[in-house]
Amino acid sequence: MKVQCELCPKHCIIAPGQSGDCRIRVNIDGKLIAVTYGYPCSLHIDPIEKKPLFHFLPSSKAFSVATVGCNLHCKNCQNWEISQQFPVDVPAYKVSPKQIAEISEKNKCQSVAYTYTDPAVFYEYALDCSIEVKKKGMKNIIVSAGYFNQKPLKELCKYLDAANIDLKAYSDKFYRDVCSATLKPVLDSMVTVKSSGVHLEVTNLLLPTMNDSNKDIRALCTWIKENLGAEVPLHFSRFFPQYRMKNLPPTSINTLTKARDIAKDVGMQYVYIGNVIGKNWENTFCPRCKRELIQRYGYIIEKNVIRNGKCPYCGYKIYGVWKD
Repeated sequence: MKVQCELCPKHCIIAPGQSGDCRIRVNIDGKLIAVTYGYPCSLHIDPIEKKPLFHFLPSSKAFSVATVGCNLHCKNCQNWEISQQFPVDVPAYKVSPKQIAEISEKNKCQSVAYTYTDPAVFYEYALDCSIEVKKKGMKNIIVSAGYFNQKPLKELCKYLDAANIDLKAYSDKFYRDVCSATLKPVLDSMVTVKSSGVHLEVTNLLLPTMNDSNKDIRALCTWIKENLGAEVPLHFSRFFPQYRMKNLPPTSINTLTKARDIAKDVGMQYVYIGNVIGKNWENTFCPRCKRELIQRYGYIIEKNVIRNGKCPYCGYKIYGVWKD
């Protein structure tokens, strides 16, 4: 008997013994089984800044969890060795949700991040881990392309504290040509995450000639400001040749700084440049008095003067989740 997956907008109809587009959700005797449940392929302790989350518990540690598989097939994927593989082809650990919470607590991590591939495809595992993590008093984070259906995403949001959503481009054509997906579900996911009270940051990887025109960047920034809010941190990330896009050059510094200027012109309050170390592109400034509040070098916080979530110079409330 065929079964239909209701987790993501692809709505795969899966024949017995076959998997969906993500490779990990399999029809076994008429039941849809996520075969990577409890079998992460990657476990690592990361600085929270690596997610990237710049306005969520700076300098804290996140325990990162991933399984094989993804429901997108981005031609520029940097983690394709695990995201685009079948489970049988990648070594994995056997770790229960309860053990994930225990290991995170033992290593003094303030949060657990479901990341590297996409928690959309290891949804049940991420959800159960999130429940156990909450019992330990820690935070939950997703780093995701946001290609969820609304019902499962809303359920997961009950246990989430923060999310970084990768908005590939403000273009349905880009999503279809580069990612084997569509744009609207991603936009809907970001609205749902933000409206659920989950701390949200957005990343946009700029691919030369693909999504980096002034028009493309302005449209993306305008949508974010009008639908999510000017306070949502926006990370423009530098592309390096990867996977099936080795024909493209790295994103130029000029393009990245241009994107930052456009975002500021649109009215975005917190704009960062990632995958580049130097100058003040990763530092946080007060939108009102323009004073420097957080100074970063790579994943290291060199200065943080935010107190009680506010600028100490003018009292402006800084969007984020802060610890004093």
